[in-house]
Amino acid sequence: MEPAVFEKALAYAKPVYEFALPWLLSPAAWSQFLILLFAYFLAVILTRKFNPVIAALLAPADEATGPIAKTRRFVLRFMPLILPLLAYALTGIGESVTRSVFGSGAVIAFGKRVFLFLAIRTFARTMLHDPMLKFLGKFVLIPVGALYALGLIEFVASQLKATVVPLGNLSFDLLWLVQFIVVGSIIFWFGRWSYDQSSGFISKQEEMRPATRQLASKAAEIMIFGAAFLVLMNIMGISLTSLAVLGGAVGVGLGFGLQKIASNFISGVILLLEGQATVGDYVELDGGEAGTIVKTTARSTMILETYDGRWIVVPNEDFITTRVVNYSDQGSANRHEAPFSVSYDTDINLVPDIIEKAVSQHPEVLSKPYPPDCELRGFGDNGVDFSVEFWVNGIDDGKHKYSSDVLFLIWNALKEHNITIPYPQRVVELRAEKGVVNFAQTGAGDRKRALGAHGG
Repeated sequence: MEPAVFEKALAYAKPVYEFALPWLLSPAAWSQFLILLFAYFLAVILTRKFNPVIAALLAPADEATGPIAKTRRFVLRFMPLILPLLAYALTGIGESVTRSVFGSGAVIAFGKRVFLFLAIRTFARTMLHDPMLKFLGKFVLIPVGALYALGLIEFVASQLKATVVPLGNLSFDLLWLVQFIVVGSIIFWFGRWSYDQSSGFISKQEEMRPATRQLASKAAEIMIFGAAFLVLMNIMGISLTSLAVLGGAVGVGLGFGLQKIASNFISGVILLLEGQATVGDYVELDGGEAGTIVKTTARSTMILETYDGRWIVVPNEDFITTRVVNYSDQGSANRHEAPFSVSYDTDINLVPDIIEKAVSQHPEVLSKPYPPDCELRGFGDNGVDFSVEFWVNGIDDGKHKYSSDVLFLIWNALKEHNITIPYPQRVVELRAEKGVVNFAQTGAGDRKRALGAHGG
């Protein structure tokens, strides 16, 4: 069985061999091989000689950070492409010479395509750093370059175009689907890059209110991705009128099933326009949730709980329809209180001045709109009750521990002036047959002695 198969294979290979051998031994074939080798080695020599010169001319100073320096660094990233592209160009010159002399250039044309494939492969592997572009380069650009180098690009394209996928009343071929995915990915990547650049520029405009910056950023996002969608539809030849049915279905969905989403979107726009609550504000909702707003989206506003780091997603509609307490108001001061007590044997007229001076020493306590104010609040069961009010720029939570710091200052100031902070006092009354004994619960020794004297 094996000799028969072997003989059949030889029968097929013999005509090919007899046809290819004379051509391989012909001057045209050898000249093309030599030109390919000459073009490659000449490209290597020129690259080694001129690459250091080009790099020295383009390399900016290490401390340079301007747009020109960034552009020069960007151009330097393409230095690895010089060798394969230079070999491709030299091979192209050799191909024109070979075809003019011998009338053929299949070998050198194949070599030229291989050099171009090497350039594509280098570009996809080393030049692309964005994850999405790297994915497209690995699974789209390199395979297309390999098919082009092998001369199969037209065959594969025709096969994909001939494969039609029916979808109800619509149909499309696989080539159109591949083009749609690739072009759409590139356009929306460019849209995302444009949005990142514009958003970064807007966020640097410190003279704008935070809410205005957020609104401008959202408007830029809508315009950029809307334009990207229209460009994609135009490139792929999809008429916008054909999307009327889809638009009607979306409208019905918004009317019935997407009411909350539409309400939250409109509420988000109102919040950005009014600027009542924006990123960085510390807010407390009617339901008790409290935290710092760290991100706003079209559907919801996310706040970060400052005391345990949890993220809570709050619909934008809640900021419009319920009561919201904004403690920050874009960085305004907030008043806090620190209560304390002193014993009844203290000259309470001295306490306010001592405490106000002590609290004023805290670096975060403000003198405006009001300096620290120590107030008498009442006469308690165990001591005289005071409270000091102070103003700070921030919330007494999370990384800010203003009340704790102020209480330490109060403690140290009272100790420095020998003022006693009272503790609970209780009166114990013991009844016996011979009488009643009444004494204060001031110590364990006194209790034992009293109990022993009365037979306790």
